[in-house]
Amino acid sequence: MNDNHTWVICAYGESDYLEACIQSLKNQTLYSQIICYSSTPLDSIKELCQRYDIPFYTKQGGGIGKDWNNAISFVGTKYATIAHQDDYYEPRYAEKVLAKMEKTSDVLIGYSDYFEEKNGLKIPANTNLKIKTLMLKTMNLFPSSHFWRNRVMAFGNPICCPAVTYNLEKLKNFYFDEGMKVSLDWYAWYKISEYKGRFVYVSDKLMCHRIHEESETSKTIADNTRSKEDLYMYQLFWPMDSKYSYETVCKKSEDEWVTIVVITRVRE
Repeated sequence: MNDNHTWVICAYGESDYLEACIQSLKNQTLYSQIICYSSTPLDSIKELCQRYDIPFYTKQGGGIGKDWNNAISFVGTKYATIAHQDDYYEPRYAEKVLAKMEKTSDVLIGYSDYFEEKNGLKIPANTNLKIKTLMLKTMNLFPSSHFWRNRVMAFGNPICCPAVTYNLEKLKNFYFDEGMKVSLDWYAWYKISEYKGRFVYVSDKLMCHRIHEESETSKTIADNTRSKEDLYMYQLFWPMDSKYSYETVCKKSEDEWVTIVVITRVRE
């Protein structure tokens, strides 16, 4: 039993995958405390928690960022991982990520690489995932450099949010943005990168992100929220210049949505 780490499952509404997520946490080679938070305290969620002997907590929600902040507020350990109900973890995630984090005293967050699954089948690494892996490896060359981290993240968000473990002792004044719906994880890494310390990376693919039509990612692409928030993030890393105009386009490539930023020079 690891007394320094807590899995906090963030559950919302009905999910066909919540039990599989719970089972993946129960099957870790390094066992940690598991709790569940939901702003939608449905009987189905509470019954699963009772079945697996998982403490259940609830607060009034108000969006993804609010729910994540609420979930973290119930954690009493040094390290915390926010497990998303639709995803699952390989058995050695906690063992490998926490071992790497424990090696340095200035670690801010630790994370592994990840893979994706659709319709119950593992998706072979496509171009987008290969680029993200390259970005993760590049960022890991200088893990303590704020400048280096931001230069890599200026080209996109390679870190998969549920693959991240937070060092709460180093992030006492950190909160997720409660106004954003899609890019709040990318914005979180931008804000956490301002702290003095390092990002720790484990190259093994230890977490699975499930792709399905009912996911929040799919919904926010449909209403153009992702394009707007991604544009905001690119403008943070590449400050707006009056000589240029910015436009974002969401396109589907190899079963995954990507945001393309079009930068045009304005005639003087």
